[in-house]
This record gives sequence, structure tokens and C-alpha cells, in this order.
Amino acid sequence: MGKDSRISWTDNTFNPWWGCTKVSDGCKLCYAQTLAKRTGFDIWGDDKPRRFFGEKHWQEPLAWNKQAAAKGIKETVFCGSMCDVFELRGDLDKERCRLWKLIEETPNLIWLLLTKRPENIQTQVPKNWLIGKLPENVWLGVTVESEKYFDRVEFLLEMNANIFVSCEPLISNIQFEELLWSIRWMIVGGESGIGARPMDIEWARDLRHQCGFFRIPYFFKQLGGFPDKQDRIEEWPVDLQVQQFPDWDYKWRKRHDS
Repeated sequence: MGKDSRISWTDNTFNPWWGCTKVSDGCKLCYAQTLAKRTGFDIWGDDKPRRFFGEKHWQEPLAWNKQAAAKGIKETVFCGSMCDVFELRGDLDKERCRLWKLIEETPNLIWLLLTKRPENIQTQVPKNWLIGKLPENVWLGVTVESEKYFDRVEFLLEMNANIFVSCEPLISNIQFEELLWSIRWMIVGGESGIGARPMDIEWARDLRHQCGFFRIPYFFKQLGGFPDKQDRIEEWPVDLQVQQFPDWDYKWRKRHDS
């Protein structure tokens, strides 16, 4: 995971560390935990260590930023595919501070910070980020797998930032209603893996209708399931073959639409 990410809604992925602790229903079949175990790392849980990286790893986004600048474009970085950057642990503080500095040094990268712990954001980001607006290249996102976790969006409303929501895995019908006024982008997908909970296709359709009413870009990632997670767009219902991006940079959006 890095440059040219296999995750369809981002250009790159970057993890300041690997490892996390499950906190909600959407964590049940965590793909990151499965991948970590498959590669020999026992790093999930409060009592487990995290996996940290060396200098070469931290230099990669600087190279991506330089390449994007040379092309005159912006590229996205999903930060936290194998961790939650707002997990509260003392052994993460040094890496987290290094991450904030890296973000400030890479203005040609759009950093997508997706979390299930938005209540920790204000105490973890640099104080200068809380004065006025967050850096232009920072987008804050939360996972909302069901209406039970609406409060995650509400925590983001306290931040002066671009907000996106990931409804993946989508495990129930969700009616966002007035909360949609604050959202700039929505990603939707079914759960995959052994024991995957089925996603009712009408839940995904309803979210698309809600986004359409509020003119919010809607990105459908996958139907979900096991053993085939059904992520091939040509096999989906035609009305769900929708993968829209925010208009944060026309050249970047045009490149993905082509």
C-alpha cells in the first residue's frame, strides 16, 4: 500500500503505523486486522504493540508531493487504511506529530483522514490547526456504518474543515437528513470477508438519492459479500455504477473520470 493505491477512491495510501483496537459494529470483519495477521503481525487490541516504520517509509509522501507538483495536479492520500490516526495511545504521539508536519510539507497532496474516533481530533491535531480553518489539504472523514454512529458526524461539525463520510461497511439503512448539509463527499460499500453481513441494495440506492438531492458526490465502492466482494463496476446495477469525486481540483477529478 502506497503509491497507486488499490483502494478505488484514492490515489495513494499512507499509514504512520499499523495496528488498532476495534471500537464499533463496523470493525467486526476488519480487513486491516486480517491483512496484518496474514503478514505475521499481532498488532490488534489495547494490549498489543503497533508496527512502526523507518525513514524510507516517511519519505514516500514527499516524493508523491514533488511528482504531483511537477504535473500541476493534486493527488489524494488515504491516511489510515491500517490504523486510526486518532487512536489515543502514548506510544503513537511521536508518530502522530510527525504526520502533522508531513501533511504541512505536502500541499500538493489531499490528505483524507478517516476515523472512528472523531471525539479525539481536537486534542490531537496541532493547536494552530484549530485557529481558523484546517490546512486546505486536509479532509476529515468518519465511518458511519449505521444511524447508531451519527454522533461521529456531529463531532466533525465542531471543526472548520471539509467533511466526508464512509458508509462502509453499510450494515443498515441510514437517513442522514439535515446532517447532509455539512457533508462534502460520501463513500458507500458493502461488507466483505467470511461471515460478511449482507447489504440491502436499497440502502445503497437510498443513500444515492439522498446525496443527489443535496448535490453531494457519491462514490459506490462495492456490493460486498464472500468469497467475491463484487467490486467490479460493470457487474453492478446500472443506477449504482456511480463513482463521483469532490471538485477539489478539476485536473485531479478529470483524470479519474477519463
